[in-house]
Amino acid sequence: MGWALLCVGLLLALYTLLRHGLRSAPRPRTRPALRGRTAIVTGGSSGIGAATALELARCGARVILATRNALRGEAAASRIRTETGNEEVRFMHLDLASLRSVRAFASTFLRQEPHLHLLINNAGVSAGGTTEDGFSLPFQVNHLGHFLLTQLLLERLRSCGPSRVVIVASSAHCAGRLRPESLGRPPPGLFSAFQDYCDSKLANVLHARELATREQDTQVTCYAMHPGFVNTALFRHAPLWLKPLLLPLAWLLFLDPSEGAQVVLDCATRDGLEPFSGRYFTDSGPQQPWPRGRDDRLARALWESSERLVGLGGDKVGPSPAAPTAPAQ
Repeated sequence: MGWALLCVGLLLALYTLLRHGLRSAPRPRTRPALRGRTAIVTGGSSGIGAATALELARCGARVILATRNALRGEAAASRIRTETGNEEVRFMHLDLASLRSVRAFASTFLRQEPHLHLLINNAGVSAGGTTEDGFSLPFQVNHLGHFLLTQLLLERLRSCGPSRVVIVASSAHCAGRLRPESLGRPPPGLFSAFQDYCDSKLANVLHARELATREQDTQVTCYAMHPGFVNTALFRHAPLWLKPLLLPLAWLLFLDPSEGAQVVLDCATRDGLEPFSGRYFTDSGPQQPWPRGRDDRLARALWESSERLVGLGGDKVGPSPAAPTAPAQ
């Protein structure tokens, strides 16, 4: 028994040394006071979203947790109110896998909330599947749902300017291969879900780029960002054979959600970022995305196709009937 305890102790000590030796400590941040400002955080009940919402509430903002699960959303809002002493934190239902839900959320928000200064498009999934609207799950949740939400709330953001839209993208955009004529269909191949995720992250980067171009004469600015490699619930969708390798590495090397939230908060609150609207940020500041992420023609084509797919600016055009239809998640 003594040897077993000693071995466990040595392993824990080794783990601690590796964890702190291989990961750099997050830079300290000073955040501005946000009293009187209203923020929406999608996916705000867990992970990076919850950490972002917590810090915004600490700064005095009124924070709306826009999330799908009511029990988790209400619990997260209550926890943040208790921890921060800020009573201006509430849950509102939003399911990005349903364009009907996105429209209902926007209608309710605009009716109940007179102000909007920060829109944090954070929620994301990596699992495959098909939504009730007939689109691939990752592409709709990660891009199309957020695209529609942003468009529906854009006039409120303009009227409350200066305001910001922050889109949580990923370095996975480097592997994105968007084709506007086939948007919303799961790509073919063995790694379809992974490619779909990468495509959606490229769409995030291009969405920010084109939104900034279209809003350059307003007080709305937009930023896409990579939060770093963060240990979140996103990994629950990893293949079973990969989890024994991936999960220990995630605990050992990846950032905590509160650390990953720092880049989100920088883009949302740091002074002087207006000239960088449309840019892609990491922990090191504004960076050049991969070549497809700075293709202005592709950004415009994505915007126009996204408008059609969600029923804005013309008739809705659904995905091809030949698209695979995996069970919804």
